[in-house]
Amino acid sequence: MNAIAYLQFSGQAQEALDFYQHALQGTVKKVNFGSIPQDPSVPLSGEEQDMIMESQITFSENILMISDVLPSMQSVLGEVTRGTNVIISLINGDDETNKRYFEELSKGGKILMPISSVPWSSSFGMLIDKFGTMWKFNSDASSFLNRLV
Repeated sequence: MNAIAYLQFSGQAQEALDFYQHALQGTVKKVNFGSIPQDPSVPLSGEEQDMIMESQITFSENILMISDVLPSMQSVLGEVTRGTNVIISLINGDDETNKRYFEELSKGGKILMPISSVPWSSSFGMLIDKFGTMWKFNSDASSFLNRLV
């Protein structure tokens, strides 16, 4: 079993997918809602058919999944809102890769803590990207925990 980050959007999944693919230099697989059989009694609009039903970006042996939540689904699941209740934490990466990802993901976003060397990590930083997703970088997360625990 694995745990991964899964981001949901309200019509911006393709834009987010393109952004993250470029920023993380990842490989993308995706399926749009229009690619699956439709229920003729509840037809999807052309716009909804173009929305991302399921996608994944594979980068540096990691997976990030992204999808849209259809307006009709939001009436059941609740509205999709931006927030900081989810943080994607990239740990144990080398300093150069962290710096490259940080620079790309911060474009159009907000840097909370510039990536730098701190007492617990040679490469630590935090940002909120242009989609409102918070990212934390910590190159020495495992070794730090192992020293203390």
